[in-house]
Amino acid sequence: MTKASSDIILDRMMALHPKIIDLTLDRVWRLLHALGNPQNDLPPVIHIAGTNGKGSTQAMFRAGLEAAGKTVHAYTSPHLARFHERIRLAGVLISEDYLTEVLDECYEANGGGPITYFEITTVAAILAFSRVRADYCLLEVGLGGRLDATNILDEPLLTIITPVSLDHTQFLGDTVAKIAGEKAGILKRLRPAIITAQTDDAMEVIEARGEKLGCPMLVQGQHWHVEEERARLIYQDETGLLDLPPPALIGAHQFQNAGTAITALRHLGFDEAACEAACTQVEWPARMQRLADGALTSRAPEAEFWLDGGHNAACAATLAETLTRLPKRPTHLICGLMNTKDVAGYMAPLVPHVSSLQGVSIPGEVNTLPGEDTAKAATEAGIEATIAESVSDAIDVIAQRDPNARILICGSLYLAGAVLRENV
Repeated sequence: MTKASSDIILDRMMALHPKIIDLTLDRVWRLLHALGNPQNDLPPVIHIAGTNGKGSTQAMFRAGLEAAGKTVHAYTSPHLARFHERIRLAGVLISEDYLTEVLDECYEANGGGPITYFEITTVAAILAFSRVRADYCLLEVGLGGRLDATNILDEPLLTIITPVSLDHTQFLGDTVAKIAGEKAGILKRLRPAIITAQTDDAMEVIEARGEKLGCPMLVQGQHWHVEEERARLIYQDETGLLDLPPPALIGAHQFQNAGTAITALRHLGFDEAACEAACTQVEWPARMQRLADGALTSRAPEAEFWLDGGHNAACAATLAETLTRLPKRPTHLICGLMNTKDVAGYMAPLVPHVSSLQGVSIPGEVNTLPGEDTAKAATEAGIEATIAESVSDAIDVIAQRDPNARILICGSLYLAGAVLRENV
């Protein structure tokens, strides 16, 4: 199969810096300047950081904006099946031709200088956004915030910080407070910020930064409230109460994410219809996604298949809670993680809710945790676990043992992407 032009350029970009992650903004500023500073030509920007929930929050916010008739650029990472998923131009995924054009332009402007893959592709997204008209531009932070390649605006329209927890500790710090300090780096002087509920140590850091910069802050639990009541979403702020349908995305945590998106919509003056659309019209794959019929699911036709890309202990806790909401059914995990993750922390919340685990290595990922290490961590946590050579092999084992099982493939967005590509 012939590679797409964009894939060829993306492969070249991987060789421009020896490290996948090297947090600084100097290289980004250099390339933006070489391109004529396209960040100055973006539509009003909403900048979103956080450890968990930022992608779902962005998706809900976008659904509400688009239902209100607004055109929206959106940037997110990582992608699942194709790089194009990261860049949505005025509501539509970037075309192959235009992606190739902006990637090539960035590659040439960079002049062979050192720059990470994420940095140069983020600049390509900004370049594309600057040349296509839209009402809003939603930028999701890749890692941290303060030194993330998306943090290149002095005056965003709005900033959002979703829940902060331990993740990427080798880059962001080994405490929630240190990580919160990195996330709070997106806050800008006098620019409003929406803050989802945080642990006390995270909130102390974020509020201190916001106060120093004079940011008007809308904090969950102080300025707005959201809860699930009788399978409805109840939201309240100083302008009144909303009684809305539950989020289309499954899990108690999605009520909080919806509340964050609704707060942003209300702050920008949108009505109840937009807030309802944020709940009901949102689509966000690999977040407790029910898998459709395909090459993988056909291997166990009586089974129920789910896919989730959450990859840290907090994600596993929300995943465990979500499993309690589903009808009782033996649940078997097919799990693959990256080698930078807290595997024991991921396993612990899942122990009471699963019957077995098949550990797999993530195909094509040099930084995958070997399947045997995942299985070992699961066994040590108290889950019956074995190793599988592939997801398809794991499905075959589970189908033979328990044909009517619930099969949950989980542990990494990279694994989720491989599954979505294979299950066609």
